[in-house]
Amino acid sequence: MALTLEHLMLVSIAVGLAIITGVPIGVAITQNQRAADLVLYVASVIITIPSIALFGLMIPILSVIGQGIGYLPAIIAVLLYSQLPIIRNTYTAINNVDPALREAARGIGMTPMQRLKMVEIPLAVPVIMAGVRTAVVMNIGVMAIATYIGAGGLGTYIQRGISQTDPRQLIIGAVAVSLLAIIADYALLWVQKKFTPKGMKVMG
Repeated sequence: MALTLEHLMLVSIAVGLAIITGVPIGVAITQNQRAADLVLYVASVIITIPSIALFGLMIPILSVIGQGIGYLPAIIAVLLYSQLPIIRNTYTAINNVDPALREAARGIGMTPMQRLKMVEIPLAVPVIMAGVRTAVVMNIGVMAIATYIGAGGLGTYIQRGISQTDPRQLIIGAVAVSLLAIIADYALLWVQKKFTPKGMKVMG
């Protein structure tokens, strides 16, 4: 149970930070196509780097501040992996808001910030949440590998199973990671439905 909570905490912190950074970036790049192309390209490149290699790159960089292994490099790596689905979905959702709704908002005197807060973001929430769900499910698996740099979590079972040639621990770890990903996905789906505007629920 302790390892499950540790695993969930690490993923939650990393994806939470990714939401705080990724959603504003996704909104900002809707204003500039060249910036959007560049940001999405960089995020796409990051996600293609094998997780074990990214963890390895973190070690010498963070060793400068004495944090080469442990929680910090794991959280930074998962934060980076989470950027693409969150930024891309935010960018796509904001871009796809019905222009007629924007015009209606302008017509009643809303400022750009008011339109964003009261019209565009609420309509974009389901798509943004889909990106968050993708990031969480993907990175629950990635975080399991972070045990090799001392981050802990459910990957500890897998590491022990491999090092001790114990298939029971290996299976326990693999099943626990899979179940956690499934439970997290359904929990976030509930949150997504909860925050979807009522009008969109009816339309769906």
